[in-house]
Amino acid sequence: MLPFIRSDLALFTAYKPHPGSDTAQPVSATQVDRLDTNESPYDLPFELKEKLAWTYQQVIETNRYPDGAHEELKSAIAEYVNESADLSSPIFTTTNISVGNGSDELIRSLLIATCLGEGSILVANPTFSMYAILAKTLGISVVEVNRNETNFEINLEAAQAAIEQTHNPPIRAVFVVHPNSPTANALTATEIAWLKSLPEQILVVIDEAYFEFSQITVVNELLQRSNWVVLRTFSKAFRLAAMRVGYCVAHPELIAILEKIRLPYNLPSISMAGALVALHNRKLLLDSVSQTLKERAKLIETLSQQPELQVWDSATNFIYLRLKPTASQTQDTTLKALNQQLKANGTLVREIYGGLRITIGTPDENTRTLNNLQVALANLKL
Repeated sequence: MLPFIRSDLALFTAYKPHPGSDTAQPVSATQVDRLDTNESPYDLPFELKEKLAWTYQQVIETNRYPDGAHEELKSAIAEYVNESADLSSPIFTTTNISVGNGSDELIRSLLIATCLGEGSILVANPTFSMYAILAKTLGISVVEVNRNETNFEINLEAAQAAIEQTHNPPIRAVFVVHPNSPTANALTATEIAWLKSLPEQILVVIDEAYFEFSQITVVNELLQRSNWVVLRTFSKAFRLAAMRVGYCVAHPELIAILEKIRLPYNLPSISMAGALVALHNRKLLLDSVSQTLKERAKLIETLSQQPELQVWDSATNFIYLRLKPTASQTQDTTLKALNQQLKANGTLVREIYGGLRITIGTPDENTRTLNNLQVALANLKL
């Protein structure tokens, strides 16, 4: 370590893109299905790419900084949030919205606003790893509790005990994904009730990255709860993973703090233009969600018939499965071998927390995934 670097940074590793997506690691198969990062399998339609190209050529001045206040984009997001909350009259305005370079920037800003030098965060594993990684890069302590291994519900008894017993520093923020990644389960009524019971000095961050697939939201709760914030993204159903646009919805006072913290000009002009095009054409883009849900049901039904696999229901655009225990082989070794065979045959999935997370692809990709998985299981002779 260089002598001027914080010593704690040597104790953990940074987030790394899944190795299967690393072009430096070649895959032998000629056809590669990238089902490892929960992106949409569908690119923007050609006519929308043409609109973006026209905007870049005719409207965007590359020698000028982008709109640092994001006013037009915030207005369009607020309209969509009101629509998605099924409100009879518009409640959320631009004062309730902050926009980030992906949700990651917003997570980091929330950590700075609540915990830096004063608090720790609570997460329930398995969950999205960036909450803990970003906290640790800021020197913020992470308190971890587990989940029920049967249904992946949060161990609320352990979580409540952590809230009550963590004092130096106290827990100042709780992060949950709704539905969770990588396990694909939505928060239960009991879990939501527990989040509601938390005191106002604890920020509750509810990440709805997969809202468009679950159609379950707690955004209405923000009207009564100034200590709740909802995160969302354009990287999944809106097909803009390359643009890196996320947003959060919260009380105006919290939004004002986040606006102080975020870096100036944090979103490129082309990313804002892409998000606006996506929102203005959301019916067209979100039409693909129904196809994803049909394909998801097909995968779950077919894979559930494999005696070697335990497959869970999903409220997202991915599924999560594990190998059932066997007496002859260790699960970790077998899982790694299974993942390697899938990769060799061109199916990239995410090996995580003792299981495989498989993004729902196109019908053709899903057919190849099923075939490759069945061949790999047969080869392993489980």
